[in-house]
Amino acid sequence: MESKSTLPDWASKPCIMGIDEAGRGPVLGPMVYGCLYCARSYEKTLSTLNFADSKTLKEEKRENLFENLKANELLGWAVDVIDPRELSAKMLKKIKINLNEISHDSASGLVTRVLNMGVFLTEVYVDTVGDPEKYRIKLSERFPSIKFVVAKKADSLYPVVSGASIVAKVTRDRALRDWVLDETAENMTRNFGSGYPGDPETKAWLQQHQHSVFGFPTLVRFSWGTCTAYSKNMVEVVWESDKSGGRWF
Repeated sequence: MESKSTLPDWASKPCIMGIDEAGRGPVLGPMVYGCLYCARSYEKTLSTLNFADSKTLKEEKRENLFENLKANELLGWAVDVIDPRELSAKMLKKIKINLNEISHDSASGLVTRVLNMGVFLTEVYVDTVGDPEKYRIKLSERFPSIKFVVAKKADSLYPVVSGASIVAKVTRDRALRDWVLDETAENMTRNFGSGYPGDPETKAWLQQHQHSVFGFPTLVRFSWGTCTAYSKNMVEVVWESDKSGGRWF
């Protein structure tokens, strides 16, 4: 999803980008990576738009800021919404892809997408996942023409990352709010709380919505350790290949 169908004139001049995520920790719903980009010459103005780390803002304020930035012709934005089923599938593969790798790939994908649109990116600011310096080197090796700044709490240090934080958070909140439960079991509810593992309402919802054969609704990241406690109530599956010692290639 991109904010511009045609490339604005300012995008052909040196541009900066911020990248941040929302929904890394919850056991429910997607993880969303968002980016915000603009001309480097617009950076000082950017600091006057009242962007801040999305976690410090109330929902109404985040929504208003998101609508304002969408309407601003001098800003561009994009998101990568990673479905909970994709997260679980990657983390449970035989050769596992951990959450840090998924995060790094998503951020790199946003950079690639914006570059492919023709935007002249020269600087990218990223809220770190893992060691900041190792992450910076990884990004710099992949995109040698771009200067990367990777930092902890980047969403509170750099307005362009604060804006990306708002893009990611509002997109995830809307995705969760509008989520259509595909499952048709009786007594399914949407009273799942915040989606964080420590939330009593979320834990109660998981308890009520587990199935002995089919597991959890597709909203759930079933690879999360939070879900392990419920597995003792589920039917054990034995694969033919396990019993016979056969192998799949």
